[in-house]
Amino acid sequence: MTSDVLDIADTRPGGDAGPRHPLAALTAAEIDRTREILESAGLMTAQSRTSYVMLREPDKADVFAWDGVTELAREVSLLHTDLDTLTVSAVVVDLAAGEVVSRELLDTSRDGFGPCLDEDYPLVDAIVKADEEWRAAVAKRGVTDIDKVRPVPLSAGVFGYDDEVGHRVYRVLCFYEPEPGAMVWAHPIGGVIAHVDVTDGKVLRVVETHVEHMPTESGDYLDEAIRGPQRTDLKPISITQPEGVSFSVEDGVLSWQNWKVRLGFNGREGLTLHQLSFADKGEERPILYRASVSEMVVNYGDPGPTHGWQNYFDFGEYQFGRLANSLELGCDCLGEITYLDAVVVDDFCVPQTIRNAICIHEEDYGVLWKHNDIFSGSSETRRQRRLVMSFFGTVGNYDYGFYWSLYLDGTVDLEVKATGIPFPSGYDGTDPHFSELAPGLGAPVHQHLFSARLDFTVDTVRNQVDELDAVTVPAGPGNPWGNAIARTSTRLTGEQMARRNAANERNRVWTISSTERTNRFGHPTGYVLQPEGQPALLAAEDSSISRRAAFARHHLWVTQYDRDELWPSGYTVNQHPGGAGLPTYIANDRPLDGEDVVVWHTFGLTHFVRPEDWPIMPVDYAGFKLRPHGFFDRNPTLDVPDLSNRGGCHTAGSGCGCD
Repeated sequence: MTSDVLDIADTRPGGDAGPRHPLAALTAAEIDRTREILESAGLMTAQSRTSYVMLREPDKADVFAWDGVTELAREVSLLHTDLDTLTVSAVVVDLAAGEVVSRELLDTSRDGFGPCLDEDYPLVDAIVKADEEWRAAVAKRGVTDIDKVRPVPLSAGVFGYDDEVGHRVYRVLCFYEPEPGAMVWAHPIGGVIAHVDVTDGKVLRVVETHVEHMPTESGDYLDEAIRGPQRTDLKPISITQPEGVSFSVEDGVLSWQNWKVRLGFNGREGLTLHQLSFADKGEERPILYRASVSEMVVNYGDPGPTHGWQNYFDFGEYQFGRLANSLELGCDCLGEITYLDAVVVDDFCVPQTIRNAICIHEEDYGVLWKHNDIFSGSSETRRQRRLVMSFFGTVGNYDYGFYWSLYLDGTVDLEVKATGIPFPSGYDGTDPHFSELAPGLGAPVHQHLFSARLDFTVDTVRNQVDELDAVTVPAGPGNPWGNAIARTSTRLTGEQMARRNAANERNRVWTISSTERTNRFGHPTGYVLQPEGQPALLAAEDSSISRRAAFARHHLWVTQYDRDELWPSGYTVNQHPGGAGLPTYIANDRPLDGEDVVVWHTFGLTHFVRPEDWPIMPVDYAGFKLRPHGFFDRNPTLDVPDLSNRGGCHTAGSGCGCD
C-alpha cells in the first residue's frame, strides 16, 4: 500500500500562475483575502463570527462561456453573525474588486441563525453546571461530582417556546465520565434536559422525566473485558498496483479512463463534484454540472421530552465538511491511495487545512461482462473496475462516509456509510419507541435522511425528466396469455408536479434526458436515477420537523437551475421555523420541460437500533445509482481489454479469480 498527498485547492503543475478555473476550490490565500476585505468594511470585530464561507460559483452560462484566459469574477459567500447585537447577514465578497458587493440582513425570528459555533460548547458546559436546578436534578440521579459530567449541546429546533425566539438556544443532554477516557455515551444521565440560552448566558428551563437512573455498564468497545480476546486467524489482505494507478489529478481535475470531474470541497457540504463528463469515441460528453450531498437530517421517532425535539441538520447546523476526518492509509483507505488535503474556514474566517480529507483509489468490482458461447465456443470475461472518491466526517456520536464511484460502463453511484454510536438514553423498559441495548440503556428509533443535489447537463443544459413505472398489462386481445409487462412514462413538466416518491413495487425510476440530442435509434440520450426506495420522512406532516425538513417528505424534487438555490432546507437552518429551501424554490411552479434542471434526491436509513449496534455500530449503507439510459449506442465497455494474463490467469477455469 502506498499513498500520495495533494492539495485540492492548488494542484496545477509547475506553479502555473495563469487564471484559476472559475470553479476551482478556494485557497487559503483567498480566504485570508476575504477576511481582510471584511475587516476593511468594518465587519470583523471581536464579536464577529463567520459561517458557510464558500466560493460563490459563477452562473453556469458564464462558466460555459469562459475563454480560459480572462479572469472570471471570484466571489465568496458567507454568513456573518455579530454576537453583541445578534445581527445576522448574508454577505458576498468580490476578491478581485476587494469589496463587499452585497449584504442582506436576516430576520432571526423568521430566518433562524447560523450553525453551532465552536465556542458554544465550553460556554454551555459552564452555564449548565452553574445552574442550581440542573445540579439538583443530576444529584437526584446519583451524580455529585459535576466535573465528571459531559454536557452535550444539541441544536434546539423550533417548538413554540416564546422565550427562545431571537435567542441562540441549545438543548442539552448530559453524560457521565467515570474515569478519564471512559466511553461516556454508555452513561447518559437519564431524564434531565436543560434548555440553554447562550445569548443571555442562562438555563431557560430544566425538564425532568420519570427516568431517574444512570446506566453503569461499560460501553468501551476497546476493552478486552467487553470485546473478548481479539481474533488471531484473520490474515492480511494486500492490494497493490505494480504499474501504478490509472488516474491523474491536475488543477483539481480528476481523469480516469473516459471520465473527467473537477473536485471541490467546502465546510458545509464536504466533497463536491463539478463538470462530470464521459469521453465517448473522443467526444467529451457532459452528464452532471454539479453534484453534492447538500443536507441531511436525523429525526428521532420517540415523542417524549428527552428525544422528541432531536432533529439534527448535520450540514446546515453543524457544517459537516468542517468535521471531515484526516484519513489514514490502511485504516480508512486500502490500496494505492491518492489523498487530497482540503481547506475549510473556522468561525473567525481563518483557513484551516484538513490533512488527507479526500481519498481517491481504484477498486476491482468483479465481473463487468461475461459469456461462454455454445455455438462459437468462445469464452470471454472482462472485469469491472470503479474509481472511488470519498471522505468521512464525525458529528458527535455518529460517523458518516460519503463514497462517490465512477464505473467503466458509465454508471455513477453514491454510497453513504453510517457507523459510530447510536444516541443512547436511560431506559426503563416501558417506552415502545426504544430498543434495549444494555441494562438500563436504550436508543430510540430514528432516521438518517440525505438530500443529494444533482445539477444535470445530460449532453446539453436543456433536459427533461420522466417517471418510468413497470406495470401489469390486463389480459385481453393484445395480451391473450396475460403475461405482458409494460412501462409507463410520465413527463414531469412543472416543479409542483415533480415532487415524487419512490415505488419499488413498480420498479420506479426517473430519467433525465437531453431535449437536443438523440442516440442512433432516435431516442433522447439520458441517464436514469435508480432510488433504493427506503422510507422518506415518517414524521407527521404537520410536525415541526416536517416543516423544517420538507425536502425529506419526498424522494424526488426537480427545480429550474438557479446559482444560489443550493440548500433543500434553506440557507440558515438552525432555529428556522420551516418552509425554506425547496418549498420556496418551487413556489412559482417554474416549467421543467426542456429547461436547465436540478434534481434533488432524498435517500437514507430508518434505524430501529439492534443490540448488535452497541457499543459501536457496524456500517450500514444507503445510496443511489445513476445509470446511462440510451446515452450510449451500445455497451461502452467493449474496448475494455482482457487483463487476465497480466494478472496471472492463462486458461479458463484455472481458479484464478477472473470470474
